[in-house]
Amino acid sequence: MKIKQLYSEFARLAEYLKSPSLLFARLAVAYGFYEPAMMKWSDIHATAEWFASMNYPLPLLNAYAAATTEITGVVLLTLGFLTRFISIPLIVVMIVAILTVHLPHGFNAGDNGFEIPMYYMLFLLIFLSHGAGRFSLDHLIFGEKL
Repeated sequence: MKIKQLYSEFARLAEYLKSPSLLFARLAVAYGFYEPAMMKWSDIHATAEWFASMNYPLPLLNAYAAATTEITGVVLLTLGFLTRFISIPLIVVMIVAILTVHLPHGFNAGDNGFEIPMYYMLFLLIFLSHGAGRFSLDHLIFGEKL
């Protein structure tokens, strides 16, 4: 019974780390999306050509959609605003990236595998299920439930 009480107390104390960890995770994921978003926007037509080379339908439209989703994700994740909402299209972007770019290279990030996009997708699933935490506009505007 003593171990159960000790663990229960540990779990209670660990709850204090929930919002700071969600904040740091949001900022890390937002930072991770920043450079790819800016690369796409810096030459959207080259991005569309790259998408066309992978047989994406409507490559220019998809280049704009991916770039817009990523840069919007950077802003919203940084602010912790509409975090659950923006996580969904970002997850879709990661699924497409895994299936079309990274999967043929295996798992390892060093081989351009799907490791890193999978980690981003897992973090986004955490944001979708747990929200942005107390240190967010979501909490400020929508309250504790989000």
